Amino acid sequence: MNTRTILTALAAIGLTLGTASAVTSPAFAVVPNSTAAVNTDTAGIALHGYDAVAYFKAGKPQQGSPRFTTSYEGASYQFASAENLKAFQANPAAYAPAYGGFCAMGVALDKKLDGDPQVWKIVDGKLYLNVNKDVSVAWQRDIPGNLTKANENWPTIKDKTPESLN
Repeated sequence: MNTRTILTALAAIGLTLGTASAVTSPAFAVVPNSTAAVNTDTAGIALHGYDAVAYFKAGKPQQGSPRFTTSYEGASYQFASAENLKAFQANPAAYAPAYGGFCAMGVALDKKLDGDPQVWKIVDGKLYLNVNKDVSVAWQRDIPGNLTKANENWPTIKDKTPESLN
């Protein structure tokens, strides 16, 4: 990852964090003192209630329903249909977002930032989220490099609290 990419990402993250403290938004629902490796709200719902399978099958985010819910890795995932629920239950690792749904660029920078379900990309069959569109642009400038760094960082940060890293 080059210096310009890092500086751009840090600037975008700084703007995001500053905005998060001024405005309450579902995009910043990360539980700051949770040691969970899956990004959930205080009720334990992953992906802000979005359907993890829809990204792959419909090619876009779709809001899930409490009627179609299952648990995986300590989090509750909701789905738009019984069909998507069954697909997830058959192979949850194939559909669950990378880094537990935390921002992929944040993980590359040793942070656990909230992943926005509207800011996503599938790379090599895996779902990645980013905290906002500006950070996603920075992440996409060097996806292979950012994934290498995130994969190195994830084992050491996944069980830490977001507030201890940010």
